[in-house]
Amino acid sequence: MEDIYVEYQETLAALTKDTRQINYRRDYADDIDWNERLIFIIGARGVGKTTMIFQHIQETHGTDSKALYITMDDVLLSSYKLVDIAKYHYNNDGTHLYVDEIHKYENWSRELKNINDKYKDLKVVVSGSSAMEIHKGKADLSRRAVIYEMPGFSLREYINVKTNQDLKSYALEELLDNHIEIAHEIVTKLKPLSLLRTYLKYGYYPFHLDGEESYHHKLLNVTNLILETDMPLTVKLSIHNAAKLRKLIYIISTQVPFQLNSTKLASTLGIDRATLNTYLQYLDKASILKLLWHPKKSYTSIAKPDKVYLQNTNLLYMINKSQINVGTLRETFFANQISHKHLINLAKSGDFLVDNKYTFEVGGQKKSYKQIAKVDHSYVVIDDVLVGVGNKIPMWMFGFLY
Repeated sequence: MEDIYVEYQETLAALTKDTRQINYRRDYADDIDWNERLIFIIGARGVGKTTMIFQHIQETHGTDSKALYITMDDVLLSSYKLVDIAKYHYNNDGTHLYVDEIHKYENWSRELKNINDKYKDLKVVVSGSSAMEIHKGKADLSRRAVIYEMPGFSLREYINVKTNQDLKSYALEELLDNHIEIAHEIVTKLKPLSLLRTYLKYGYYPFHLDGEESYHHKLLNVTNLILETDMPLTVKLSIHNAAKLRKLIYIISTQVPFQLNSTKLASTLGIDRATLNTYLQYLDKASILKLLWHPKKSYTSIAKPDKVYLQNTNLLYMINKSQINVGTLRETFFANQISHKHLINLAKSGDFLVDNKYTFEVGGQKKSYKQIAKVDHSYVVIDDVLVGVGNKIPMWMFGFLY
């Protein structure tokens, strides 16, 4: 097993030389309690989980062999059990084990449970590119593991990278109460509207650190991996159904904010409604779609969603650059940025209900407050303005929530 340690040190050394990776550190790393004994870090493919873990290893352990990083898609590990690697590392004074691509290892849930029970002083951090598989297996570990779901870049993080700023995030309540003062402070330092337009196309995934030219090609590759590798592996979905999933994603991307007609859509795809709902659930867990319900239905996983969005705006541009509906774009951005830290549903009046308290109507400069004027704690989210007034808040500011 000594070869595993050699490969780990070589990988760590290679990352240290990669200035692109080490020059920007995600704030999300500070949200994780790294002292927990068993940590799951899940999230969509490509959001930067592995890079964040390596940055944490560099900051915390350096080259100390008490820490070990392994990835379960490494051919070198194919003849070893995860529990045996953990035992060897623990018996050689190891204190921290970082396990990536866990979904590609069979029986990972059972073996992690055994590791957690046997080696009380060993801290284990687990991540995987397939959020679906983690969702499937985490039930056995729910009392042992702390689960974090890592998002892509917020607009604020993207702006900090592009402008070399260190702008802070704001709690939702603070933003709602003080948006005018906050906006004035930010717009004296940069032009948020032009940065927002670029972010909507290229900003959510860390591929933008490599430039924009090949961004959507890389995103398409990631999406195909989810459809052709992750789904067949984790939910036993035939690879031949990937074409139907692509068609489903395309249909959703080309519609005005998509209110689901299950019968019509299922017929278009040549499947029944139950299968359609299953596909939608898979794509939601894979962070390709964002499903929304009215509040009373939102906790029923078998209920068909009332509205369907792509998970982030970059996916819209990847699929359908020339025919993007501006209303869909605005609502997708708002739902994506606010849902990381807040519960979001569809509102009875207005577009979105957040935390069962705040109602938001999303639109352009001329969007009226009339529709939600009689609703308590209601706000209009306005595109293409720098500074708001009263309960009308610029859309770009909701990119500063994390």
